[in-house]
Amino acid sequence: MLNRVCTLLEKGKLEIQTQMLEGPDDSSVVVEMKRGGICGTDLHYYQDGGIGTIRVSEPIILGHEISGVVRELGSSVTSLSVGDKVAINPSLPCNNCAYCREDLHQHCTDLKFTGSAKTKPHIDGGFRNFMVAKASQCHRVEDHVTFAEAACAEPLAVCLHAAAQVEDLKGKSVLVTGSGPIGALCVAVAATQGAKHIVVTDLSDFTLAVAKQMGSTFEVNVAKSSALLSAFVEREGQFDVAFECSAAKAAIATAIDHVKPRGTIVLVGSAGETAFPLNVIVGKELNFKGTFRFHHEFAQAVKYLNDKALNVAPLITQTFPLEDAEKAMHAAADRGSAMKVQLMLDQD
Repeated sequence: MLNRVCTLLEKGKLEIQTQMLEGPDDSSVVVEMKRGGICGTDLHYYQDGGIGTIRVSEPIILGHEISGVVRELGSSVTSLSVGDKVAINPSLPCNNCAYCREDLHQHCTDLKFTGSAKTKPHIDGGFRNFMVAKASQCHRVEDHVTFAEAACAEPLAVCLHAAAQVEDLKGKSVLVTGSGPIGALCVAVAATQGAKHIVVTDLSDFTLAVAKQMGSTFEVNVAKSSALLSAFVEREGQFDVAFECSAAKAAIATAIDHVKPRGTIVLVGSAGETAFPLNVIVGKELNFKGTFRFHHEFAQAVKYLNDKALNVAPLITQTFPLEDAEKAMHAAADRGSAMKVQLMLDQD
């Protein structure tokens, strides 16, 4: 079967190519792809040729926020049926290493992650018409969940894993710094899990407006009116928890300043080396927690979507056909008018 794929050939150059699709092995399925979301990683690969120390050194098919329909089953697959609508978990741990045995699958030493340039050869992603995936990676979604919403299961899983770094959000006062897609989903998770106040900061009125739709109770454009945040803290008190989603030095400083003593700051965004005011962190006895990807939370994210526990639809702002992948990348880079940009991966 001929299969159109969206391949990153080098920094700034995407090409729609045609490949032959191989059939599934015994434990895999063929999925007709429907929607794929552009993640910050995809954008970095396209714009910068990599992210941090991870460099794109060979052609790679992008995309790991993906959904589709099962079209063919491997001979031993019994958990799925042809025609099932699925969200595809891009993470495939080995289940044998020391970390997997400790149920820390996100730290698997032999992890295969769809659309990742971390390993060589690179692992191709899901921006294509058809894809072979392990049945264990395919999670059924209900009919009421759109393919666009199902493709948001992966970033939602990231935010559920971030929330799991905090014992309980119910009744808590929460600060979210950075209201891109991950920040907005952290807002939605905090709202769903019963946070009392959810204050979100950013430099863009557009993204803050989306965060409000996702459940924030107070929004601050720190480029225009940073004093509003201090006023809120004077009125309501310091925050119990902060989710830092920007990796910006100023935003990290904001979280450190405004979280109460012995509060928790969850570092969701990632970047290179950043200087921290250790005297303040030590003096306030702050808890700093990193969070990386997810494991069990992918199934939890799909359940949230199936149960209508939260609404991810406001996050999806633009959709482009596969052939316009480069236009989609440029749209995704414009934080003044885009949040989650998706590709239509259908053949039609």
